[in-house]
Amino acid sequence: MKPGRVLAGLFLLLAVYCGTDPFKHSAISDFPDFVSHEIDMPSLSSVPKERDTQNLLQKSEIKFRNQVQGPESVAFDPQGRGPYTGVADGRVLFWNGQAWVDFAHTSPHRSEICDPKPSPMSYLPNEHICGRPLGLRFDKKTGDLYIADAYFGLLKVGPEGGLATSLTTEAEGEPLRFTNDLDIDEEGNVYFTDSSTKYQRRNFLQLVFSADDSGRVLKYNSTTKETTVLERNHQFPNGLSLSKDGSFFVFCEGAKGSLRKYWLKGEKAGTSEVFAVLPGFPDNVRTNDNGEFWVAVHCRRSLYTYFCALFPKLRKVILKLPISAKIQFLIHIGGWPHAVVVKYSPEGKLLQILEDSTGKVVKAISEVEEKDGKLWMGSVLMPFIAVYNIA
Repeated sequence: MKPGRVLAGLFLLLAVYCGTDPFKHSAISDFPDFVSHEIDMPSLSSVPKERDTQNLLQKSEIKFRNQVQGPESVAFDPQGRGPYTGVADGRVLFWNGQAWVDFAHTSPHRSEICDPKPSPMSYLPNEHICGRPLGLRFDKKTGDLYIADAYFGLLKVGPEGGLATSLTTEAEGEPLRFTNDLDIDEEGNVYFTDSSTKYQRRNFLQLVFSADDSGRVLKYNSTTKETTVLERNHQFPNGLSLSKDGSFFVFCEGAKGSLRKYWLKGEKAGTSEVFAVLPGFPDNVRTNDNGEFWVAVHCRRSLYTYFCALFPKLRKVILKLPISAKIQFLIHIGGWPHAVVVKYSPEGKLLQILEDSTGKVVKAISEVEEKDGKLWMGSVLMPFIAVYNIA
């Protein structure tokens, strides 16, 4: 038999296999309605080329190893105490200077299934029961802590902690399915993201693979108690942070790898535009005292992710290969977890990039909170908080 015919036969068998997935070994085998969406990616020429060749994040101090599981968001209260962080078992913890203590929880249904487990990913099957607090923000006037819980929506707890009170679980008749991050303005209005109305956080890998476009950006009016949709049809909207003067906020477009600016005041109020193209795919964004924005970049772009974004049918074929979701995710992030943080000016100018490109010390950063000359870096996938001294 001629080599060309053999090769054609192998391609045909591969196509049949991918079309039927007979042994259910693929990353999307449990999602029969999986749709792979095209992503309108920024041009490669617009992606920042700058790199931290010194890998300065390798000088970070790893704190609280194995004391906190998946500390996505890091916050300090109005008195400067903390950090506070939400962990994978559904609790919000407070560092009192000597030990971590329970501060709050989001689920009224906690039980022994929420007990300690060996890794952040171990909690995924029961997150919808135990809760998963993601974005944390303190109201500087009242001391209340606002929590974006992936399953229980937007909540609030007083300065004494305890069971958080639900503020909203739906918007315009559509339930919140993946509440992710938030910020609060001077009037007490809360702006927040719902990353998908189709996928919950326990299926975040499939959301990444799909680039589902049902994500929303919302506003909770603390006076009227109404929740409205400001933006819809985004592909994995994630971190959100107000500008220092309150005239706009920025939010991360996870699938596109960009920051988007939503105007709250002025002639452009109620409209949005691209604020910055990022070197990779972001998680949270935080504003420092100078009004600059620190963005946690989960992984850098690669040509592989770029072409998979542009060709969704090809992406779906690859996802139907007998390769687990975990391995597909490692391919997506370039082979190994690493760390990138970037700082932008209030005008969207790139100011600084810090990296640990090999993940030797810091990896899978979810958030960067600047306080007193230090960067406190949380990670939704790691059992520690990293601290980098920028003073």
